[in-house]
Amino acid sequence: MKNEEQVWELVENKKEEFINFSDKIFDTPEILYQEFKSVSEHTKMLKKEGFKITEGICNMPTAVMGEYGEDGPIIAILGEFDALPGLSQEAGINKHKPVENTKNGHGCGHNLLGAASLLAATAIKDWLLKNKIKARVRYYGCPAEEGGAAKTYMARDGLFDNVDVAICWHPATFNSVNKPISLANSRIDFTFFGKSAHAATAPHLGRSALDAIELMNVGVNYMREHMPDTARVHYAYMDTGGNAANVVHAKATIRHLIRASNLTELHSLVKRVYKIADGAALMTETTVEKKVYSGVSNLLGNEILEKIMQTEWDKLGPVKFDKADIEFANEIRSTFTETEILDSFQRIGIKAPLDLPLCDFVAPLDSTHNGGIGSTDVGDVSWVVPTVQARVATCAVGTPFHTWQTVAQGKSNAAHKGMIHAAKIMASTASNLIKTPEKIIEAKKEFDSHISKNPYICPIPEGVIPPVQKD
Repeated sequence: MKNEEQVWELVENKKEEFINFSDKIFDTPEILYQEFKSVSEHTKMLKKEGFKITEGICNMPTAVMGEYGEDGPIIAILGEFDALPGLSQEAGINKHKPVENTKNGHGCGHNLLGAASLLAATAIKDWLLKNKIKARVRYYGCPAEEGGAAKTYMARDGLFDNVDVAICWHPATFNSVNKPISLANSRIDFTFFGKSAHAATAPHLGRSALDAIELMNVGVNYMREHMPDTARVHYAYMDTGGNAANVVHAKATIRHLIRASNLTELHSLVKRVYKIADGAALMTETTVEKKVYSGVSNLLGNEILEKIMQTEWDKLGPVKFDKADIEFANEIRSTFTETEILDSFQRIGIKAPLDLPLCDFVAPLDSTHNGGIGSTDVGDVSWVVPTVQARVATCAVGTPFHTWQTVAQGKSNAAHKGMIHAAKIMASTASNLIKTPEKIIEAKKEFDSHISKNPYICPIPEGVIPPVQKD
């Protein structure tokens, strides 16, 4: 039996258990360092499968690591399990219908992501045991990918320093090796402190923190014309200091999310935003406090690893969907616009029929990415260890992520099939590398070549701790 066939069989042996596991995570959607039920289920599964467990890693109560094996190369499999707020949705239907007992929903498919990654780690563990191979596999259960940047804290604090290769995946509308394209970002809270006063009788005695925020936003808006096209700046009011219009507000907080194509560009842009905040404070005679909330780096690619994963894709082929999968996909597609459907193809750079309900191909490695660009804390892992990701079809072509439609498909048969496929791709990529250690050496040489010229500067400064809510 070929290497990949053996590890795929080991995935198949436990697929039903992990499908149920994924559905259980789906049914308890938790957000941003509050994933206590989800991490508990992951910890139980790790214990059941015989992994050595480390809980609460990096001062994060909802982070867990499982390890199996001794000596040899260390392969990290990255998992996530956080949901998104405001995306409550009943599964298996083609209309928006929130679930009554929760406001959250798995709008990015992280119930599938964590389950497939843990299944892949389990299959690798079983393969090492079966073949008496010396190597180590680690499963990193990572919380708060959606805005909390858990992996960035882990990368900064050295949790990947002795890892040889990191492997992960993400649910998608297509099958491919992930293009290493993402935006670095930094979330920073700006709190302005002024002086309260009666807004009518003595406004001249007050110094408005809200005025300072508005002036800061004006400055940032003018900056938009003079920054790289790929950069982005978004903001949200976190604290307006109260809702009384007849008071000059003495304190107010705004969060700015600053994105750039790479770390160097990000650090430069952050400095400019800091100057704008200082200017707003100067104009309003207020003071400003700047506090980094989270940050992530852009993805760093590794051609050696990407070619190896593409080889595994070519052997395995696309996810095999059936008639029932296609029928439900078409029901979901009826809720999309043509623009949303076109975006799926732009992201993968492939021409295909617009009426394609589910992806039935594997994109070639040289396909181009022409769609929008987001951010991920996997980027920071890729700056400290050679990293590769898969994208695996789990939902209808055209599905925009972070929407109720994604949630509606999160427990579908198509999603489950994609999840199992992802576990196979990750597991066989890992076993390929373990059997050919010279490829690991090549991947690390490529990584070192880049890092020697562009050293990693974590976007989260030392001393900043994960924003875990205290009881």
